[in-house]
Amino acid sequence: MIETDILVLGSGSAGLFFALQCAKRSKLKILVITKKERSESNTNYAQGGIASVMDAYDSYESHVRDTLIAGAGLCHEDAVRILVEEGPERIRDLMNLGAKFTRDKSGKLHLGKEGGHSASRIVHTRDLTGKEIERSLLDAVAKYPQISLFEDHYAIELLTDHQRTDKNRKKNKTISCYGAYVLSEESGIVEIVHAKKAVMLATGGAGQVYLHTTNPEIATGDGIAMGYRAGAIIANLEFIQFHPTTLYADGARSFLISEAVRGAGGILLNQAGERFMSEYDPIRMELAPRDIVARAIDAELKRSGDQYVLLDISHIGASKIRKEFPNIYKKCKKFAIDITKEPIPVVPAAHYSCGGVITDLFGKTNINNLYACGEVSMTGVHGANRLASNSLLESLVFSFRAANDLISSLKKHLKNNEKIRLVEWDESGTENAEEWVVIEHDRREVQQLMWDYVGIVRSTYRLKRSERRLRLIVQEIESYYRKTKVTVPLLELRNIAQTALLIVRSALSRKESRGLHYMTDYPNPNPKLAKVDTIIEKKL
Repeated sequence: MIETDILVLGSGSAGLFFALQCAKRSKLKILVITKKERSESNTNYAQGGIASVMDAYDSYESHVRDTLIAGAGLCHEDAVRILVEEGPERIRDLMNLGAKFTRDKSGKLHLGKEGGHSASRIVHTRDLTGKEIERSLLDAVAKYPQISLFEDHYAIELLTDHQRTDKNRKKNKTISCYGAYVLSEESGIVEIVHAKKAVMLATGGAGQVYLHTTNPEIATGDGIAMGYRAGAIIANLEFIQFHPTTLYADGARSFLISEAVRGAGGILLNQAGERFMSEYDPIRMELAPRDIVARAIDAELKRSGDQYVLLDISHIGASKIRKEFPNIYKKCKKFAIDITKEPIPVVPAAHYSCGGVITDLFGKTNINNLYACGEVSMTGVHGANRLASNSLLESLVFSFRAANDLISSLKKHLKNNEKIRLVEWDESGTENAEEWVVIEHDRREVQQLMWDYVGIVRSTYRLKRSERRLRLIVQEIESYYRKTKVTVPLLELRNIAQTALLIVRSALSRKESRGLHYMTDYPNPNPKLAKVDTIIEKKL
């Protein structure tokens, strides 16, 4: 057994910022675990930036309004106001940690503009914002000896009262979290990590549930699946944001072409060279929210039978392109595309989950001692569609609040140090699996099902068809999991399938079209479902 005070699952912006704030305010021992390298996270791949009111010409009310409009009636306004009003201070925190953001010639922050925003408010480091934030957070974490960071460790399950063996278990009326079963990839050993004070779930998103995604390989819905199995309440998983513009090229693996490219003047063309966004959103055109742009591209592709559309930014000038989008320029050049002279072939891809584990305004879940922050959580900020660049801000604002809540509660109410006993990991009777083709086949089948039937445009028929197949796949995987020595590919498959089924169940529950959830047999919003979240809870 490994003991710590606080266990953080995930090393993206939410997990690292939470760990830093806890370390600043206490002497508690903190363990951060990540299933790959410490810098491998969705944060590291974020290009566009962080949306926040950092200019005198902007206002909180404007940012709140833009977020609520994008959220299509499902945002929790109290959470949105917290995000907007506390956001600027959290960005200053990052700068104090050493994050270097792009500035103009006068030395002021260069503020970009992205789809859905009525003002220029995107703080960025050219087109590598996430990488810079991750760097500054990792550098800061390294200065605190009380924070340990384990790479190549995979959380299998959260430990709750259901894994307790001591006599006090039956006295608890509510579920509490005590840590996690964690697999060391190097040793192959599963250990109990006992967190005496709290667990932070900051495992990121679930893009790998889909065939095409902007997310890295690690985004397999681990936190959502683990949280659900432990009894955490899940909400709004039907709202999957598809980024409208990812690079379409052999071997590109859905490389994201930042929202900022359209914000800087990029225009969308079909392969006939015709600008088409005027047909779908004549006022905002390419600067419309992502769901509108993604559906417009999807409609164009269905109409033409083409595999991609074109995003042209060559008219803004070669020097400006190379200065503002150096990473995108270099990446496209590797695929023989010179974006200073020719348009970029693009296609939509799964990008962000607006739903997740429900939390309150302090990151607390319905399970005692379990917090959740970042993309794995559902704070109510994003509603039915996330406004561009609000995600990094959300992870900072709410992980800061979660750290404050935890440390304050520990100071006010000293938790007793009751001795608890937890069930050891038991792999007796399991065997090493040799048929890895089974895992790869199931993973591809889930991803293809989700892409074909639970993508940008849905229908009840398609959703029910996918649900029937996914239920069977989940059962087969669970049976395979019970009799097989665990490995990361198997654990990821288990979580991908579980999360996919939860997304389908959520989508079937919402009989309307709203935000990112578009149903051909329910093409309009239902006024009665405004402000109504889709809730899923496992019966334990």
